[in-house]
Amino acid sequence: MIRSMTTAVNTMTQLQHHIDIIGNNLANSATTGYKASQANFQEMLYQQFNNDKADTATRQTPAGIRYGVGAMLGSAQMNWKVGTMQKTDRDLDFALTEPKQYFNVIMPGENGDTIAYTREGSFYVSPIEGGNLMLVNGEGYPIANQAGEPITFADNVREYGLSARGELQVTFSNGTTQTIELGISTIQRPNLMERLSSNLLGVPANLADLGVGQEEVLINLNGADRNQIGMEKGYLEASNVNYEKEMTDLINVQRSYQFNARTVTLADQMLGLINNIR
Repeated sequence: MIRSMTTAVNTMTQLQHHIDIIGNNLANSATTGYKASQANFQEMLYQQFNNDKADTATRQTPAGIRYGVGAMLGSAQMNWKVGTMQKTDRDLDFALTEPKQYFNVIMPGENGDTIAYTREGSFYVSPIEGGNLMLVNGEGYPIANQAGEPITFADNVREYGLSARGELQVTFSNGTTQTIELGISTIQRPNLMERLSSNLLGVPANLADLGVGQEEVLINLNGADRNQIGMEKGYLEASNVNYEKEMTDLINVQRSYQFNARTVTLADQMLGLINNIR
């Protein structure tokens, strides 16, 4: 009975993690550029009890039983499929139409500035010294160019354009044009990235401990590689969370949690009956 209770409690703990993942997906169903996480379960350690006296010649089932200790959350993988495009007609709204491509964002940290990666292409301009403007995201972090530097330009802007190679074309009131390459990277292994927020990813600090080089995880699109960029101006990419699927998964997980909780209750009642036997 004790083992039955242990098995159920182990599984309930892991099911709670699954509920947290589903809850996070539902909470970000309206977050621009958010990629849903999908939980995968696997069996925990088990013990094999063999019946040496069984007639193995005619037996159709395994000789013995396998006694496990529950299930565990094996991994939470990112669903990197492209979300639907939402038209905004705003000059500084950009949507990446190719999977695994991300804008580069400069984030301040304790050890200096680092590059983070996002699919959210809702940009703004912020005044800086010298009568210039800096391109930032909704949280105020600078958007990086292909060299990893903040994007700045004069404040006498008349309109913004976009080339097929992911270049921001700024036209000024005097008719001159400045072309700026937006920093865009392809993340080849999104599941190795660290979530910094709902729509910001970062390179994990322990990447070397995993035996993986940064060049195997992401590639900065330079030169001819920029022809692979797919981007639309005046659009934003919606979250790829499937609301109906998440609600169905939530119901299934809640049912599994209830069944395991019932197992604990029944085992406790049986232990009580055994203890009361005189």
